[in-house]
Amino acid sequence: MEVAFVSAPGAFEGQALAVLAVEGQEFSANARQHDAASGGALLRAAAMRGFTGKAGETLDLIAPPGKGLSSLCVIGAGPKPDSLAVERAGADAMAGVRTSGADILTLDFDVPPALAAQAALGAVLAAYSFDRYRTGPSPYGDTSITRVEVVTGDPEAARAIWASMKAVADGVILARDLVNEPANILHPEEFGRRMAALAALGIEVEILGEAAMEALGMGSLLSVGLGSRRESQLVVMRWNGADDPAAPPLGLVGKGVCFDSGGLSLKMAVDIMEDMKWDMGGAAAIAGLLHTLAVRKAKVNVVGVLGLVENMPDGNATRPSDVVTSMSGKTIEIINIDAEGRLVLADALFYCAERFKPSFMIDLATLTGAMNVSLGNDLAGLFANDETLCAQLLQAGQDEGEQLWRLPLHPAYEKQLDSRIADIRNIGESAGRSIIAALFLQRFTAGVPWAHLDINPVVWAKTGTRAVTPVGATGFGVRLLNRLVADYFETGA
Repeated sequence: MEVAFVSAPGAFEGQALAVLAVEGQEFSANARQHDAASGGALLRAAAMRGFTGKAGETLDLIAPPGKGLSSLCVIGAGPKPDSLAVERAGADAMAGVRTSGADILTLDFDVPPALAAQAALGAVLAAYSFDRYRTGPSPYGDTSITRVEVVTGDPEAARAIWASMKAVADGVILARDLVNEPANILHPEEFGRRMAALAALGIEVEILGEAAMEALGMGSLLSVGLGSRRESQLVVMRWNGADDPAAPPLGLVGKGVCFDSGGLSLKMAVDIMEDMKWDMGGAAAIAGLLHTLAVRKAKVNVVGVLGLVENMPDGNATRPSDVVTSMSGKTIEIINIDAEGRLVLADALFYCAERFKPSFMIDLATLTGAMNVSLGNDLAGLFANDETLCAQLLQAGQDEGEQLWRLPLHPAYEKQLDSRIADIRNIGESAGRSIIAALFLQRFTAGVPWAHLDINPVVWAKTGTRAVTPVGATGFGVRLLNRLVADYFETGA
């Protein structure tokens, strides 16, 4: 989608025009101008409908005659038009006209350049749809908007800010595309091929197949894919942008279960199984982040390790009660094959820690359905063994609208991982499942400062409750981690 920043609204036949309203304040000067052009229709409609400018509130009008507009709307920003409020307003404006038939959306929000760029980000992300396999019109409506124009007093400054924001938007869209892909298309080998293509951006990409992982002793990760006809992969992506190329990298590890049937611990087919194409959302988020960092030439060294597998049942599949040996040398009694993500991450985390000696590690994983029970569908779970990293992640999530909630790594739960025949078992009792999963992962971090993000509640939106994240894959994690890197870890930050 084309984005342009202009000093005044253009006169385009059939464009949709949106203005901003702050709760508790009079209409802005530009909104009053459009009201005058409409013969006072805006203010009359606002009074009649009780429009106050609350966040998420919209006021849609038939466009005034003689202006060439297809629609005119006022978007509420709430009492404080900060970056996230203006972003939401841009998204709400797009959501209202995306399938209207208009081809240009003009955001005349009367905001400074940084907020103008934020409004564009909201509009672009709200315009997203995944329809590459359709052969005809969508029953939900096809996006007609092809260009977004944002009015600001300093278009040049807004364009400079937008360059970095566009890199973020592109990273989020890459992550969404990966998560939305059906599993018969995006199996581990195809995922790996798509990551290899990122080398064109300057990212070093290395792909380890099953023979290489077996030589490294990755019995835990490999156990998950034994029942699949698709070969498991470990993708290593490196972005070296720091002033010192030898500086320890930031380590990011992603769960990439391209489809999770539950293996021999088979999932219910009704209401659950079809969702499992998005069990690689953690790996997708890291892929999107690396794309963003490379495009904006981030001054930081980052390594991303993606464990890509498919968990399927057949005669070769891992059985409940099997014992495998992880790369760390720890033996694992596998009680439940549907607790497979932690088996993938155990080897991926240890490999990242041992090979790259990162300054810290963060793993992202759609790890436990129990996290949805705990947090609903708006927050991701955060576990950390490092207080500074934990605080930085919480702040980055708050700033980007990808919020985290910290849960404890309570040592009292450790005993649930005790096995009678091996070093550790892969599940505990029914209570505290998300905590027990995080404690399992902690045993494979090799003493490196570490945080675990259980993104199961937020990787997929079943309803479009937020305009910026339409139904389907959200791309959660790309913005959060990009903000973390930009605010705390880039050279000179």
